[in-house]
Amino acid sequence: MEKKILVGIDVGGTTVKLAFIDEDGEIITKWEIPTNKSESGRYIVTDIGATIVNKLEEEKISMSNVKAVGIGAPGFIDVENGLIFEAVNLGWKNFELKKELESILHIPTFVDNDANLAAVGEMWKGAGNGSKNVVCVTLGTGVGGGIIAGGEIIHGESGMAGEIGHIASVVEGGAPCNCGKTGCLETVSSATGIARLGMEAVESNPTGILKEKWEANGVLTSRDIFDAAIEGDSLAESVVETSTYYLGFALANMSNTLNPETIVIGGGVSKAGSYLVDLVRKSFNQFAIPKVAKETNIRIATLGNDAGVIGAAWLGKQRSQ
Repeated sequence: MEKKILVGIDVGGTTVKLAFIDEDGEIITKWEIPTNKSESGRYIVTDIGATIVNKLEEEKISMSNVKAVGIGAPGFIDVENGLIFEAVNLGWKNFELKKELESILHIPTFVDNDANLAAVGEMWKGAGNGSKNVVCVTLGTGVGGGIIAGGEIIHGESGMAGEIGHIASVVEGGAPCNCGKTGCLETVSSATGIARLGMEAVESNPTGILKEKWEANGVLTSRDIFDAAIEGDSLAESVVETSTYYLGFALANMSNTLNPETIVIGGGVSKAGSYLVDLVRKSFNQFAIPKVAKETNIRIATLGNDAGVIGAAWLGKQRSQ
């Protein structure tokens, strides 16, 4: 008898990542397709269904050998019913993702927030492997997050748990956030937020490496700022220290409440590696309860773009038991 496989899907604003994954969490094959956002994303699910059927045929895998489908999507989600309340960057509103995909594939399908599933992926096969209590924070265009407690995703009363990016951080005079508040963690610790801080710094004090990068390109990226800081540029160092101060502060307060074994930092900003971790750890230790500070691991995510599909496969496996 052939082993069952799982399908993991991670729906993003630009591409949909897909993978066939075995029940031990090992990727058999992975691929991606463009995200067709035309007409409020009405073709996305049709495209997903078609590409899965084609790939099964290509890999000579019978549909009957697919145990379950897990799918991660951005936005606010009713995970029990697989309903997307709203995913702004896809055009979905009150979209029955589970029902739509099951009607095409006739395979049990389970849906969760993409950041939650990236966290689960890291717990299962990545930097959080072996930990049952994990906080995952993703530093990209925004700041995403997922909380795992006792090996289970924490969703909260209305599915909003894990919105780490919207922890109030700059309590006075903070920058506006897309959520409608000001001073959210996302405004200072996302790639976008770090770039904003860098631009403000160099405009008020045009010196050093940041000035050169700004004059050469007209803009600064978070990578520019971290690269300059690592090279010893004092202005860049001050920007990075500000950003990581707020991140460590937020993660310490979360950890004082949740007591995770491991904090996993992912997303584009995490490419700064140990330099980032060391600065976050400095602020974290300042604000965490001493026992929590001592016992909490802070690690860089290891799965990269595979975290979402691996986490989605885990969801399919767990929910279809």
